[in-house]
Amino acid sequence: MPGEILTSMRERLDKLESRGSEVERLLSDPNLMKDLGRYKELMREHSHLRDVGEEYGHFKRLSGQIESTRALLEDERDGDLKELAREELKSLEGEREASERKLKELLVPRDPLDLKNIIMEIRAGTGGDEAALFASDLFRMYSRYAERRGWKIEILQASGIELGGFKEIVFSISGSSVYANLRYESGVHRVQRVPETEASGRIHTSAVTVAVLPEAEETDIEIRPEDIRIDVFRSSGPGGQSVNTTDSAVRVTHLATGIVVSCQDEKSQIKNRAKALRVLRARLYEMEEEKKARERAEARRHQIGTGDRSERIRTYNFPQNRLTDHRINMTLYKLDSVIEGDLGELIEALKLDAREQALKESAE
Repeated sequence: MPGEILTSMRERLDKLESRGSEVERLLSDPNLMKDLGRYKELMREHSHLRDVGEEYGHFKRLSGQIESTRALLEDERDGDLKELAREELKSLEGEREASERKLKELLVPRDPLDLKNIIMEIRAGTGGDEAALFASDLFRMYSRYAERRGWKIEILQASGIELGGFKEIVFSISGSSVYANLRYESGVHRVQRVPETEASGRIHTSAVTVAVLPEAEETDIEIRPEDIRIDVFRSSGPGGQSVNTTDSAVRVTHLATGIVVSCQDEKSQIKNRAKALRVLRARLYEMEEEKKARERAEARRHQIGTGDRSERIRTYNFPQNRLTDHRINMTLYKLDSVIEGDLGELIEALKLDAREQALKESAE
């Protein structure tokens, strides 16, 4: 019957209800606070199970009301009351269908990374100075989007050019569900426009790579002193001029993987070291998560692409005010507002596409 939850889904929901009671019992254990990592994990699970439980309760109440209204229709002889009951039944069935859709979405396994803060790396690719200028535009775009969401941005490392762009900029974004909203930004962003330095008005094509890394906590990734080599050197800015006269810049090398992270924005060697370790921890965490994903199956990286930073995901065409996301074949003719941080429509479309694919996989 339309609107009814399949038996298998009902069984899963009943199990989740039972798990919800178990999690509440575990959270009441006073010894739990000794393990903050476990406590945070259970709190996240509790929040999700609470949402599922509330929606499942709503669905069951609607089902009961539908059965009562159907019974009234069979017994009622008054034409006017019967018509009111029919209208009520239609409204209730519509509400239950909406509740069923929401339950199906809630049953899709949540990626625990979605609640993470991120470290974003933007690097100029092909196109020389024009690519560096576009890297600066992207940084401003994400910064303004973050401001709209009430998120906090902190620059960890930046390497600029004299024209004002960035060869590379690394920064963190912290707030509510940052990774869930920006996880699909990894890849190659291509820009088509007339550079400021182009006298003939010819359109150039340049590219910038973006990497979105879930920020790891110290409990996620342990970095032992013997696993890294730390070098200090004198900071320098665009053109090689000295920024300060002390060896405050820090280069951290992870010996096992060969990953190298440098930070020199702070005047304090201690602060630069802390920032470099944050970036290193995020890169190591991403490597570990990718390894887990490959072990589970490549299906985890469905329609939104592989997440490979060499994959072209989007084109920004300034002369036509056009933005195209190639993964979901979406084109918007409002590049001027998108580049100023109006990313909501695009990000919601990417999330919807990911959710629909996950629902299909969950149903199989």
